Amino acid sequence: MHLSGLFLYPVKSLRGCAVPTATLDGLGLVGDRRFLVVDAHGKFMTQRTHPRMALVTTALDATHLTLSIASSRTVRVPRASDPAAALRTVSVWQSEGLLAEDCGDDAAALLADFLATRCRLVRVGEKFSRPILKPAARPGDAVTFADAYPLLVVSEASLADLNDRLDFPLPMDRFRPNLVVSGCAAFDEDTWPRVRIGEAIFRAGGPCARCIVTTTDPLTGERGKEPLRTLATYRRDASDPTDVNFGRNLIHETKSGPVRVGDTVTPG
Repeated sequence: MHLSGLFLYPVKSLRGCAVPTATLDGLGLVGDRRFLVVDAHGKFMTQRTHPRMALVTTALDATHLTLSIASSRTVRVPRASDPAAALRTVSVWQSEGLLAEDCGDDAAALLADFLATRCRLVRVGEKFSRPILKPAARPGDAVTFADAYPLLVVSEASLADLNDRLDFPLPMDRFRPNLVVSGCAAFDEDTWPRVRIGEAIFRAGGPCARCIVTTTDPLTGERGKEPLRTLATYRRDASDPTDVNFGRNLIHETKSGPVRVGDTVTPG
């Protein structure tokens, strides 16, 4: 088995980007979900309620995040923490009172205009702290603006199994994984209590219950019924049938070091 895909999502719920290599730190993959769009009350915004977020492109270079809309409207935002930035109190699900750095009026104006709602872009900074609030977490485990866990893994075989059941196959980006694995059987990733990728070790956090975001076409922002309709026929959670699972959440036990496409993947 090997790592065949590696993806970062610089801003929660905006478009992601494929990368050949990434670096782990205490929060997960450097550059992944280090930015967040929040409403006027500091509550996180996602494609669940704003599917047009799927149409905002993100890109990272060494120093900046670039937001683009239809390749014609662009804003660049520094990636580094700025002690002089205004602090905003924001929330992501049950994680409340998070301190994040405001990213300025230009980014806010671009997003507010496109999404037709008042919002701000915020960034992980020096004051940010968010422990993982899940049973699989251990002391020191932390997460960015992701829903609950630092990483998500999906195998190519699992997607192939699903696509064999669909009238029209879906690409992997519908499921927004960080890590894509090739060379295992469908849904093998569900069974891994731990997994080594290259030199990095990850611990299973639990299955990933899928939501309406998976039904949003990332190229158009339009919604359909798939894949949730088909997944519900054979991927319901045995302990909670209201959940439909696809992919596995991971917590990184290795808090530093690289992960690369082509790395050997070893469960155990």
